[in-house]
Amino acid sequence: MIDLSTKKILVTGAHGFLGSHLVKNLVELRGVAQSQLTLPNFKELDLRIWENCQKAVQGQDIVIHLAANVGGIGLNQEKPGELFYDNALMGIQLMEAAQKAGVEKFVILGTICAYPKNTPTPFQEENLWNGYPEETNAPYGLAKKMLLVQAQAYREQYGFNAIYLLPVNLYGPGDNFDPQSSHVIPALIRKVGEAKKQGKNFIDVWGTGMPTREFLYVEDAAEAILLATEKYNHSNPVNIGSGVEISIKDLVELICKIMDFQGEVRWDASKPDGQPQRRLDVGRAEKEFDFKASMNFEEGLKKMIKWYHENIT
Repeated sequence: MIDLSTKKILVTGAHGFLGSHLVKNLVELRGVAQSQLTLPNFKELDLRIWENCQKAVQGQDIVIHLAANVGGIGLNQEKPGELFYDNALMGIQLMEAAQKAGVEKFVILGTICAYPKNTPTPFQEENLWNGYPEETNAPYGLAKKMLLVQAQAYREQYGFNAIYLLPVNLYGPGDNFDPQSSHVIPALIRKVGEAKKQGKNFIDVWGTGMPTREFLYVEDAAEAILLATEKYNHSNPVNIGSGVEISIKDLVELICKIMDFQGEVRWDASKPDGQPQRRLDVGRAEKEFDFKASMNFEEGLKKMIKWYHENIT
């Protein structure tokens, strides 16, 4: 087991939603000093530039690669080329630089979007290559999936200790509420919040409400990544999730209930649903590094909605 308090650690994407929670965990729960952490932001260090990747990994023991250009269905439809290029290039170059610099361990955050569109639920890691991803987010999903191929190839050729984690959709305080790029939970919270503020008695929601999704509280995700960093040293990808599934329709009803919104939900079936069903088999994470999600979903939503009211509205 790696003692993180003795290591120099680079966290890319450290100022983002997940990154900020992960850094807080490193400092407060793992005893890592701020002086041991390198936490560049995008403006300081654009990882699409090779020289910046070389610079970032110098003197590091561990790299945790969270940085991504990412968004919901709308952004995936609008900018598929950009999402593919940015995410592939950042990860490929950073891993190559880390390998050349002799970094001890490289932790890659993949995406559930890498799974084939019609993967049987619960998604098992062995099913990752059994088909093409759901079309609306395939470029992003495949860009991130290439980092698994790279990690396995580098382990085989160079003995490089790179691990690959597959998280479900995250949620919680500090999430991205930008209507142009947010994922489903913050987008719905914002819709309901703005409808209440404007006195509207309805909200419009994309799709049919039939698809199911699994969500993981952001603090649970941070803990999972750090447990894997400490304990997991194998080439097989690992799912990170809660193992709990909810339909979009039920999710909307739950958010409306918590936010006390009595209006009508108008479904726009002309808009895409995305992948029909998502729930992970999370057994490998528990077996390999003792991770099990702890946050109750409704409680997590209440914390997130409280943060939204205090910081966004």
